[in-house]
Amino acid sequence: MKGNPWAVLVALCLGFFMTLLDTTVIGVAIPDILSQLGITYNEVLWVSNAYVLVLAVLLIVGGRLGDLFGKRRMYLVGIAVFTVASVMCALAQDAPQLIAARSVQGLGAALLIPQTMSIIISVFPAERRGAALGVWGAIAGLATIAGPPLGGFLISTFDWRWIFTVNVPIGLAVLVTAPLIIPAGGRTPRAGKFDLRGTALLVTGLTCLTYGLQEGQRLEWNLAVELLLVAGVVLLVAFVLAERRPGGRQPLVPLALFGNRNFSLMNTAAVTLSVGIMSMAIGFQLYAQSVLGMSALEAGAVNAPLALMTVILGPYAGRLTDSYGGKFVVLGGLSLFTAGIVLFGLMTGVDSSMWTILPSLLVMGAGLGLTFAPLSTVAMHGVEPASAGAASGMINATRQFGSVLGTAGFGVLLQNQLVGSLGTHARAVAADLPAEVRQGFVAGVEQAAGRGVEFVRLRDGTAVAAPNGASAETSRVVSDAARRVFSDGFVQAFHASLAFPVIALVLGVGCCVFVQTRSDALADV
Repeated sequence: MKGNPWAVLVALCLGFFMTLLDTTVIGVAIPDILSQLGITYNEVLWVSNAYVLVLAVLLIVGGRLGDLFGKRRMYLVGIAVFTVASVMCALAQDAPQLIAARSVQGLGAALLIPQTMSIIISVFPAERRGAALGVWGAIAGLATIAGPPLGGFLISTFDWRWIFTVNVPIGLAVLVTAPLIIPAGGRTPRAGKFDLRGTALLVTGLTCLTYGLQEGQRLEWNLAVELLLVAGVVLLVAFVLAERRPGGRQPLVPLALFGNRNFSLMNTAAVTLSVGIMSMAIGFQLYAQSVLGMSALEAGAVNAPLALMTVILGPYAGRLTDSYGGKFVVLGGLSLFTAGIVLFGLMTGVDSSMWTILPSLLVMGAGLGLTFAPLSTVAMHGVEPASAGAASGMINATRQFGSVLGTAGFGVLLQNQLVGSLGTHARAVAADLPAEVRQGFVAGVEQAAGRGVEFVRLRDGTAVAAPNGASAETSRVVSDAARRVFSDGFVQAFHASLAFPVIALVLGVGCCVFVQTRSDALADV
């Protein structure tokens, strides 16, 4: 069995799946964690953010460690760290323990994720690599989308701790079987010492940038956030300058990678793809639960057609890439995903049903299925084996930073649009209310919006109270009006905010247009 490439692929995809699943599964557990641990909303947000932050910052380092110390070894170390951290998460008794455990999970994921693509490239011949990466890409899409429904099932059936406990048997199974299946390979010959200076600059710079982007909205983009972002940029510039003069060290990121035109273009496209995915993930969950009144489990289940299309088309996209080249597959996939988001915006309203939005979900799923793996295949074509781990880490890192940009950018835009939209709709609706409640109604909506948009209270109609002494009928009318204002205002703000992922994805499509398609160079892509 050892060395059988398809068996190797299964072993790699198991670890890959559980690490990506943990980026999205936490969302549906937030209410239970809040109530059972008695922690603040900001603390529970960091339960999610800590994982993404550590993962995004250390992916490139993890890829280089695989090059230097052996890909299988680092994959197994990552699985072990992630599994132990999952146990720590399940046993956590307060916010600091849970946040710390999630950070360790991010470390394990950063060590193992870059090795998956590198090992696939090393064990599959070029003519079958696209199909293998197609399966890998389908798993990535499935893990990203399956988090909410799976998390909802585990929480409703057992407890929030089970979203972490479920990782333990998977991790143990991989630790037992992977050494029997994945070939050991060899270390990449090293031309110098490990780049500690570059690692320190990169990790510090990315931490500043990622933390600033994730916390910027909560801190209202104050001076501290601005300084963090500036410091991040300065440190990354220093990192690039240091990498140009390694001084006897093995560069953490071989800058020659970016002399590969397709690698640079596909990294940019990967960022835009993640911006689109995270924008839709945030916007859809808020829309489905806050406007359509779905539960977290129902909202996650609605994503099933999207996930199904991704899984079905992923391997097929890989075979298309093997046969015809990856440029037009990625171009078509990104274009479909963009069209699906536009269609979603056109078809969603206050009273939409699943059947109304189903066509857009199918189009988006088809786009993702055609994009995930071919994008990586095109990017990795022509990368030297000595740099495969660093290149893989870079691609996965850019995807994670795209997720951070998507979360921060879409969140800020939606927040700003919603504040203005709620005020406009409140004034319009107030015209139909009794005269004695109009002024108080508008002021109540604007006050709730100014406090950061109290989604639950606005959605439930409790953010605006009728005046003292008002009749039961007047109170009911005010409550109904508040719900209507929120639904109409959210849909309008949501539609306007979709311009952000659409513009980003159009940039990604433009990158695909400039991918080189020399038949002699890309015949195996």
